[in-house]
Amino acid sequence: MDIALSPFVLSSTPFITAFIAGLMGSVHCVGMCGGIVGALTYGLPEHIRQSPARLMPFIFSYNLGRITSYTVAGMTVGYLGNVAGSFIADYQGWMILRILAGLIMITMGLYIGGWWQGLLRLEQLGGHVWKYLQPISKRLMPVTTLPHALLLGLVWGWLPCGLVYTMLIWTLASGGWQEGGLFMLSFGAGTLPALFALGAASAWLGKTLNKPAWRHVAGAVVIVFGLWTLISTLLVQANVGLGCAVPLS
Repeated sequence: MDIALSPFVLSSTPFITAFIAGLMGSVHCVGMCGGIVGALTYGLPEHIRQSPARLMPFIFSYNLGRITSYTVAGMTVGYLGNVAGSFIADYQGWMILRILAGLIMITMGLYIGGWWQGLLRLEQLGGHVWKYLQPISKRLMPVTTLPHALLLGLVWGWLPCGLVYTMLIWTLASGGWQEGGLFMLSFGAGTLPALFALGAASAWLGKTLNKPAWRHVAGAVVIVFGLWTLISTLLVQANVGLGCAVPLS
């Protein structure tokens, strides 16, 4: 029996999932980046901090730079995944990558929910890269102009983060550099509400999102999407990336 799947659903669902993963993963972002957002905000001149109209463009510039770095990383990893998937296509390469993506998503859910902290090892590996970027961020401080804020955001996007690294591993199965870039852009957009709001209400939002109940709900939602990826992969013959599939006859 044929499985009727909408082309739109096949092409858009992974990016919607990435957005939701970013949104749900915001509980981790608050703990990981909350201090950074607070430092960046309070490091601005007082006349900027006391004026929402002046403060918001700086917060937007920080996050625009961060998400741009995510997108560039996604384009790179998506391209590498496309090369790898095509190279091993005769051995169901894309299906392997999709299964890996589902497992990674489940792992991320466990991490967000606070049930397993194994992804901290990924952050430790990323620390080797960050030690070369950290001096650049220091040279950009204090931030007094919007271009400086954007540049600092670009550096911030490479901060060692198990959540981001997990999404990049998932991006291996995205299908190509364009899909990889859009995938990480969708993820970054999902993290934007929490981190943008942190700049204006860091104390209240940090206290709310760090509650165990919220973290458990967020982790469970991400795990459900990981299971969905696994099930859909097993039901649908996947010869391309996460954005497309070929129904089995």
